[in-house]
Amino acid sequence: MTAAQREFDIVLYGATGFVGKLTARYLASAGVGARIALAGRSEQKLAAVRESLGEAAASWPLLTADADQPATLDELASRTQVVVTTVGPYTKYGMPLVAACAVAGTDYADLTGETMFIRRAIDLYHKQAADNGARIVHSCGFDSIPSDITVYALYRRAVEDGTGELGDTNLVVRRFAGGVSGGTAASMLEVMRTASEDPEARRLMTDPYTLSPDRAAEPELGGQPDIRWRRGGEIAPELEGYWTGAFVMAVANTRIVRRTNALLDYAYGRRFEYAEQMSLGKSIAAPVAAALATAGNAAAFGLGSRFFHRVPDRLIEKVMPKPGTGPSERTRERGHYTVETYTTTTTGARYVARMSQQGDPGYQATSVLLGESGLALALDRDKLSDLRGVLTPAAAMGDVLLTRLPAAGVTLTVERLA
Repeated sequence: MTAAQREFDIVLYGATGFVGKLTARYLASAGVGARIALAGRSEQKLAAVRESLGEAAASWPLLTADADQPATLDELASRTQVVVTTVGPYTKYGMPLVAACAVAGTDYADLTGETMFIRRAIDLYHKQAADNGARIVHSCGFDSIPSDITVYALYRRAVEDGTGELGDTNLVVRRFAGGVSGGTAASMLEVMRTASEDPEARRLMTDPYTLSPDRAAEPELGGQPDIRWRRGGEIAPELEGYWTGAFVMAVANTRIVRRTNALLDYAYGRRFEYAEQMSLGKSIAAPVAAALATAGNAAAFGLGSRFFHRVPDRLIEKVMPKPGTGPSERTRERGHYTVETYTTTTTGARYVARMSQQGDPGYQATSVLLGESGLALALDRDKLSDLRGVLTPAAAMGDVLLTRLPAAGVTLTVERLA
């Protein structure tokens, strides 16, 4: 059975979770013409979600499936062109669904920021997915679409202008208002747990090319630290006077972007370097804040990756938000983010790509990014990359997202600076 002959365009798995509900709401408003079904463990809870979505979703079928019963995931994957999943932590619950999609030749999109989960998916299922025509696309939310797509937009502009390949490239989070979702917190804990229990995973996490399709083919560019603080002027003249510190998701995002470059046969360049920072302002306290933020991230990652398994689960449960929980609608709508990605090409041209969204990054904004990724995979198949296997957002659907995201209310621009 070909993808076009399948019963559904999109099955949203995990529709009863917090971000799952938001994604369902977005698809109900934006997925006109798409054949959509909702999936999860409880048909009763799925029915309640469907009822809350109004007339647009009234006819959406409900499918029961459970990660603990792989046969139900096999059936789910065989019935649809695309599976969109919000069920994490992915290290704990995600691999059976990746396997089902790889076998069935079904496209897949998730929200994971769990680097070692992605590495394992590559090792286990990249070839099978590619052979069967499936696109397994990880990190389709705030982690890591702003990172991946702004760099891809810079690359496209440099090609258009004929100004060479990308060189030193830096994403700076300029504005951010929002919280960490329970699902994101759980994913971060799984990353720490995996690294603390497995020395090989810990070693891989320190490699800038953790997700490379061919590690031996990667250029040796020296250290590309994911946790550092810098003067803004070292990144771009436009940031003179600012201080930047470590961005908490840099470890995950940078590896997605570097994998994109490799999957695109090093289209960004063999001297492409990429890092992420968070702007901490110009005040007299800014350098102190940058140093503290960086030191805190370094300590959390360094110590956590070694000793996290010794922390009692009951203590973690007390201090971390629970999966499936989230802020009020008013708080979600008041959230926002703006990122700026600066690059200097091999001919000396300088550009900045800016991307911003209204809505809490981990919830409202992410539901739009994931929803549009699912719609791109389902409805724009003739415009997608020819690549198959375990992919990144830009490698799978970069050109389509450059069109879809602005149409969905995401601000995305590229400006030549010099």
